[in-house]
Amino acid sequence: MKPKKDLLSIYELSKETIEDLFVRAIELKKKQKSGKIYHPLKGKTLGMVFEKPSTRTRVSFEVGMFQLGGLALYMRWKDTQLGRGESIADTARTLSRYLDSIMIRTFSQDTIEEFARNATVPVINGLTDLCHPCQILADLLTIREKRGTLRGLKATYIGDGNNIAHSWISAALRLQFDLTLACPKSQSPLQFHLERAQREATSKITLLNDPYEAVRDAHVISTDTWVSMGQEKEYRERIRIFKNFQVNSKLVEAADKDVLVMHCLPAHRGEEITDEVMDGEHSVIFDQAENRLHIQKAILEWQMGN
Repeated sequence: MKPKKDLLSIYELSKETIEDLFVRAIELKKKQKSGKIYHPLKGKTLGMVFEKPSTRTRVSFEVGMFQLGGLALYMRWKDTQLGRGESIADTARTLSRYLDSIMIRTFSQDTIEEFARNATVPVINGLTDLCHPCQILADLLTIREKRGTLRGLKATYIGDGNNIAHSWISAALRLQFDLTLACPKSQSPLQFHLERAQREATSKITLLNDPYEAVRDAHVISTDTWVSMGQEKEYRERIRIFKNFQVNSKLVEAADKDVLVMHCLPAHRGEEITDEVMDGEHSVIFDQAENRLHIQKAILEWQMGN
């Protein structure tokens, strides 16, 4: 029996696997754009378990499975027996008898790792509080399309040291590009996550507190909301902490003249990013949103295809 191909974090993927996924995503995108019907996953089923709600994650996975000829089943956490206290292990074992792959969008990384340990089918991390691998793979696919290569890339992430920041860190480690993060001191990425990458990386992974210093010569500027799901009670305090970390025209002008601006969405316009930047000439935000569909199709085919 072949080992199952879980996607729990970018850190666990090899450089070769990531590059293969990019190549395949581009091929699948071309097929879809040309109107070619391609159903390698006919008869396959994907279970989508949502503890956290979503727009892009649900639609991109559901449409992706449809385009590949398979079926996607949407399950809200509280509408399953998980919401009534069934163990993660028992749910994973049961769903494995029905499904060919399981995507989970949840809070704790421990939850998805326990699910994967007990599932006999591949598990995909659709988002946890620790990391968001599908999003950053889509972002890097977008950069590859726009620049032609990731070689020599200098990327900058501005804002909260959250799951997006952690996945950027793992990607810089695996794909060997330079990454600078600019975060308030109180909202830095987890020290273990950052130090592990800095210790293992052949590229430069740097944490700063000055966004203007961070974007100097940057080819990419990426940001995320300052107030994530579950942090609504901290809204006013977080706005105060992050007020100097807004991606605006002045910040973009301090970067490379051809810089790409990214946001994983949903955006709070006027907070972490301004309208003029989000809708401006440097923005590739909706391209990266579209590429969630194509990279996830590559992931699904990698997991379930022959």
